[in-house]
Amino acid sequence: MIQHSDAAALLDELTDLRRRLHRDPEIGLHLPRTQEKVLSALEGLPLEITLGKDLSSVTAVLRGGRPGPAVLLRGDMDALPVHEETGLPYASENPGLMHACGHDLHTAGLVGAATLLAAHRHELAGDVVFMFQPGEEGGGGAGVMIEEGVLDAAGERVVAAYGLHVFSTQIPMGAVTTRSGTLLAASDAFDVTVIGRGGHGSMPHLTRDPIAAAAEMVTALQTRIAREIDVQDPAVITVGSFHAGDARNVIPGTAELGATVRTYSERTRDQVHAMVERTLQGIARAHGVDVRLDYTRQYPATVNPADQAAFALETASELFGPHRVFEAPRPVSGSEDFSFVLDAVPGAFLAVGACPPDRDPATAPVNHSPQAVYDDRVLPDQALLLATLAARRLDRHTTAGGPA
Repeated sequence: MIQHSDAAALLDELTDLRRRLHRDPEIGLHLPRTQEKVLSALEGLPLEITLGKDLSSVTAVLRGGRPGPAVLLRGDMDALPVHEETGLPYASENPGLMHACGHDLHTAGLVGAATLLAAHRHELAGDVVFMFQPGEEGGGGAGVMIEEGVLDAAGERVVAAYGLHVFSTQIPMGAVTTRSGTLLAASDAFDVTVIGRGGHGSMPHLTRDPIAAAAEMVTALQTRIAREIDVQDPAVITVGSFHAGDARNVIPGTAELGATVRTYSERTRDQVHAMVERTLQGIARAHGVDVRLDYTRQYPATVNPADQAAFALETASELFGPHRVFEAPRPVSGSEDFSFVLDAVPGAFLAVGACPPDRDPATAPVNHSPQAVYDDRVLPDQALLLATLAARRLDRHTTAGGPA
């Protein structure tokens, strides 16, 4: 069906799109200029296009020439609040914003997949939904698009969904990996306000010091993680912000801290939430202060069903050779809101190496780094992989006469 040469012919076109996206990054749920670039890139393709209501999404449906179900392919479009330090000729022109996570490649790669599948639409045994999503970086854009009907955009619920993520480090250029079961962690967050009684630093006995209480909370949370959570089903709590006071000799009235939580199962996710509440309340009582906890469940774990992971690895191996494909040995502690899609329908999420060949994947700047660099030559492979996953999944459904 789709040939490597078809994808390779798109390299210049996809590279131009990716670099235009990279120069003009936008963050959050509202990406009007990004949306405009995507619509322009899709112009002329036989797609039924719907725009988001509460976010700048693009949903495009390609009707196949043969009867069958629908599958979904997703690419996220948003950037990060990071000031770029790559020195690239197409570096961000928007100060403080950068496509540091490679979503510009995801967007261009999905346009490539739409182009390839459109050229072979008469052979498709069903329809393909292309999900161009804003707000992956903390905005929960996948959930919003699901609420707005992306999974049913073809007229019926999609039978499978596939997405991928490029990596600037750890994975060699062009390598493809995924795994059965949990691939990426759940992501939760909490903010804490410790309310004490301020006073002069020379007379702490007349105060209720919120800094001392909050500092003990930070260390106690690490101890409780180590003592309460099964090491075979781990969790991570990182306190990334701690703010209190304005003068060295004044005990303030409040202290604030914020943390991220990563877990790999719903059981441990619930256990950590309960442990955080219990620990903070106990320390607050011991110090005679009050504590307010705002605990937010953000993204669930990204979980690949075993049959879908096997199908994705088999497809990648047949496309690129077994030397470029491997099963990930363990989950990654990063998180993804494609997890909301996989909670609703079967499918798989994959990782693709995009580390430039002149850099060592073991030491190259990581995703989200101001120095993160990605190799554009991965774009045709992204497009080919996504398009082939969709086409083969439709064929399998039709051949099997039902879910495969």
